[in-house]
Amino acid sequence: MTELKNRVALVTGGSRGIGAGIAVALATAGADVAVNYRKRSDAAHAICAQINVLGRRAMAVKADVSVATEVKRMVAEVEANLGPVDILINNAGIAQPRKLEEITEAEWDEALTVNLKSVFLVTQAVIGGMRKRGWGRIINISSVAAQTGGAVGPHYAASKAGMIGLTHSCALNYVRDGITVNAIAPALIETEMVTSNMNAKPSLIPMGHFGSVDDVASVAVMLAMNDYMTGQTISVNGGWYMT
Repeated sequence: MTELKNRVALVTGGSRGIGAGIAVALATAGADVAVNYRKRSDAAHAICAQINVLGRRAMAVKADVSVATEVKRMVAEVEANLGPVDILINNAGIAQPRKLEEITEAEWDEALTVNLKSVFLVTQAVIGGMRKRGWGRIINISSVAAQTGGAVGPHYAASKAGMIGLTHSCALNYVRDGITVNAIAPALIETEMVTSNMNAKPSLIPMGHFGSVDDVASVAVMLAMNDYMTGQTISVNGGWYMT
């Protein structure tokens, strides 16, 4: 597959889980990929090595995407090494299972900052270049928690619901600039984040099992290639929430 050849993708939180799967899938479709990480340098470089084997360029770039100065530096590094960002995957996030009465103010602020503010900051950093070039794909990794409440807690659900609202606003505002903005709302994909959550059980899913990273990655590639879908939330959830 070469449909995304000569396109540059940036995947936040791309060193593991869904982000890593999407990074490799985009490279398989022809894109060069910047793999963002905050702590897991070895994992990020391992994903880059997989991408290089596919014949595509890759770089690991460290940044806390909830901090504006780090986001600006990250985007500048990607542009200097790979070129302007054509495809943005806003995937970085945290999930700390809590009941409403257990959530501290600091935990609430952290969830909204890491999961939602980061999407605003990175999107803002790349949107100008996309508009100038007349082409862009922004894909926000939300969650079924935005639709059902999920299995993590209200702080997580609120942050993921906010991502969908931001998706709608950006899709509307940039629809005439050749930029599509969509969200994916997965449910219980078999990653470290899910398997470490005691509340996340396969019995919650009508299909009766966790999804795979590839189930989400294939949708991300489809959205990156599609010219006529924008403002949509694609549910990859085994039937937990139906639209």
